[in-house]
Amino acid sequence: MKPAGPGVMIAPQPHPQPLPTLADGTSVADGGSGRLFVVVAVVSIFTNLLMLTGPVFMLQVYDRVLSSRSEATLVVLFTLVAFLYVVFGLLDHARARIAARAGARYQLQLDAKVFRAALGRAVLRGASRHLPMRATQDVALLQQITGSPVFLALFDFPWVPLFIGVIALLHPLLGLFAGLAALALAGLSLVNMQRSRARQENTFAAQQRAEALGRQISVEAGQMRALGMQGAALGRWAELRRHALSEAISGNDSSGGFSASARAIRLFLQSAMLALGAWLVLRSELSAGGMIAASIILGRALAPLDQVIGGWPQVQAARAARARLRALLAATPAETPRTKLPQPKGHLAVKGLALRIPGAEGNSGFVLRDVTFGMRPGQALGVIGDSGAGKSSLAEALVGIWPPALGEIRLDGALLDHYDPVQLGRAIGYLPQRVSLFAGSLRDNIARLDPAATDENVIAAAQAAGAHEVIFGLPNGYDTIIDAEGGGLSGGQMQRIALARALYGDPALLVLDEPNSDLDDAGSRALNLAIRNAKARGASVIIMTHRPGAILECDLVLRLKAGRVVALGPMEDVLRKTTRNSGAILGPGAGQEGAAPSAAGPAQGGQPVARFPWDTDRKGGA
Repeated sequence: MKPAGPGVMIAPQPHPQPLPTLADGTSVADGGSGRLFVVVAVVSIFTNLLMLTGPVFMLQVYDRVLSSRSEATLVVLFTLVAFLYVVFGLLDHARARIAARAGARYQLQLDAKVFRAALGRAVLRGASRHLPMRATQDVALLQQITGSPVFLALFDFPWVPLFIGVIALLHPLLGLFAGLAALALAGLSLVNMQRSRARQENTFAAQQRAEALGRQISVEAGQMRALGMQGAALGRWAELRRHALSEAISGNDSSGGFSASARAIRLFLQSAMLALGAWLVLRSELSAGGMIAASIILGRALAPLDQVIGGWPQVQAARAARARLRALLAATPAETPRTKLPQPKGHLAVKGLALRIPGAEGNSGFVLRDVTFGMRPGQALGVIGDSGAGKSSLAEALVGIWPPALGEIRLDGALLDHYDPVQLGRAIGYLPQRVSLFAGSLRDNIARLDPAATDENVIAAAQAAGAHEVIFGLPNGYDTIIDAEGGGLSGGQMQRIALARALYGDPALLVLDEPNSDLDDAGSRALNLAIRNAKARGASVIIMTHRPGAILECDLVLRLKAGRVVALGPMEDVLRKTTRNSGAILGPGAGQEGAAPSAAGPAQGGQPVARFPWDTDRKGGA
């Protein structure tokens, strides 16, 4: 499995964690759910045998008590029946409780495994960002069905032949009728199964599309309102919801029709069994007790079939969820423990790197081709180029998010795959182009959710990013609580917090994607100071940017164009060559420390925003 990389923040677990427990204190151990399901099956043996209590009691009353007119026999039989029904009630309740706990254990065993696998897929290009939540919903669905009547009916289903055999002991003709009745309901359930499969998949897909759009509208509500898109977006969401509701109603109508038909057929068959038994009684081939008992036993034999037909939509949904989870886990096999390599120092070597959009075949879909460069600790590399040149894609590859289609990326001589994902994440500092923070305190965000983080290390990272004073200006300082969208923070403040997060732990490799896109002059100066200090302590720094001011501390510059390297070398040489080829003129001191190129752009913070001469497609922002 490819390492998820530092873009996925999962709190490290340096010490073995205790196994989770249920609300009643029951510990969860590997394989525990499987053993509990076996217990449910064993208990089902006794509950199904005890279901014969009523018919046998009725048979004895009709054939023995009434004929002998013995009150003592009636009292003994009634006392025995009362005791058996108490045992049945206790066992049936215990079976339901055990099944519910088996489902809970199953969920607890799968939750972390599935969520980790889904995260590993979600960070890859082309994968759905909502995959982790959908996967955990699938696990919850499997847990919920274990507490439903249809799940227990599946354990009762194998006992249908036993009840038919008991009926056959009363009279072969009754047994034949019971067998044909069971086959008729089984055939109905198969038809229901085939017809509901496609409809269930369509309903699920429609609901997922509506939920995905709803989540996006919630996240971007302010932006949509400002752009006047709210009405159109809500209209589109409402249409998706109507379509999903229509699919759900259509499925419910179909399954409800089958369920009602199955129930009516079962009741009719019980009456038909009673009529057949009465005919046999008239022919003196069956006792009156046998007639009544056969009808009751048939109802009990057909009940699981009736429940399975009625609850088949739940079974179908659970089967689909299980298939999705199996496919997910098969596509992302469990990580094997890796040998802990020496802590990287920042030697980076990229050779023949090519990235391709997932699903593309042949020579199509490449966003990067034949990218080759190397860096020593203490160097800074600026990656420049037009929009869509592949800068952000290269950043994602360098931190392990986007696995190479061709070529290799080595950190201190080892492929990124050779490192333990946690060790690799701690060795890399990553500032993505689109900053996102986590719900919680600023301290937790800077510490990458590390429960073992010390206050000194958190403050040191904030100071290195120039965010210390900014944080002190907030009401609660480092303990300020934010939501997942960074509510209450400006774009520049969020970018400084994210830079502090990237610098936390003094990583050997820093990858900063558009790190000054939301920064003012003071923030840009703090960024350059942070880059200078990172170089001084021996870190390798890579900066993807459109703004010349972000590469003032860079030793090397790599220019990308249409996914290929068109220039690589010392900053002054590459900028001079680029300027000469573009026909534009950079201002005095361009590329020199402490001065930015003077190609004019929209003002920011009272100063012109310097841009590279080829950046004619980016207006007003980086």
